[in-house]
Amino acid sequence: MTRALPRWRQRALMGLVGSAVLALLWLGAPLALRRLPVFRVRQVELVGVRNLAPDAVIAALRLGPGASVFGDTRLLADRVRGLAGVAEARVVRHLPAALTVELREVEPAALTPGPRGTRLVAVDAAGHALPFDPARSGLDLPIAASGDSGVVGVLALIQSVDPALFQTITGARRVARGDVLLEVGSRRVLVRRDAGPEVIRAVVLVAQDLAARGRSYVELDARFAGQVIVRRKATADGAGEGGA
Repeated sequence: MTRALPRWRQRALMGLVGSAVLALLWLGAPLALRRLPVFRVRQVELVGVRNLAPDAVIAALRLGPGASVFGDTRLLADRVRGLAGVAEARVVRHLPAALTVELREVEPAALTPGPRGTRLVAVDAAGHALPFDPARSGLDLPIAASGDSGVVGVLALIQSVDPALFQTITGARRVARGDVLLEVGSRRVLVRRDAGPEVIRAVVLVAQDLAARGRSYVELDARFAGQVIVRRKATADGAGEGGA
C-alpha cells in the first residue's frame, strides 16, 4: 500500500522540479538562441575610440560570419584588451542583433620620431609606441627627441598634474645627468627625470608669480630640492646652476 505524500512535501517537490526546469532553460536558452538567424550580429557600436582605427577594434573581436549576440562577451572583451593601445574594454549585447564595445584607450604622452625618422609616432608614459596615427586623429602632443622613458615619464606626469602647462609644452629632451629639458614656447624648464607632482606645481606657481609681476625670464630650473631658480639667460644645454 502506497501512502500519499503530505501536501507541503508535494509543494516543496514541485517547487524544486520547477526551479530545476527554469535553471536548465536559463542555461540552455543562449545555446539554442544563438543558432537563430535573427540573433546574428549585424551592428557593432564603438564607444571611447578616439585614436585607434575603428576597423582594427572590430577586427580584434574576430567575429565569424554567423556570430551571435549570445556569444561570450567576456571573451570578446579580452580580445579587445589584447589590442595595443587599449587600457580597458567591455562588450555589451543589445537584442536582437547589436553589440557595443566600450573601451578606454591608453593615454598618449608624446610624439617621437619613428624608427627611420620619417614620421612621428605616439608613445605612452613608458615610451612604448602606440598604434595611433597622429595625422588621422589630430594628436596635439609635445615632441620628444626620443622615446626615453625618463623624458616621456615627466611629460605624462605633467599631463596628469597640470594639463594647462602640458598644452604649452612644444618639445622635450634629455640633457646632462639624465635631466629633462622642456621647451615651453620661447622659454625652457629644467626638471629631474624623477621629479614628483610637487615639483611641477612649484614650477607653475613660480611662472604665475612672475607673470603677475610682469617679470621676464627665459629659464626655470627646478632640479634642486625646495627651490626653482629663475634665469634671464638660458644655460648651455641646461648645465648651469646660477640664478637670475
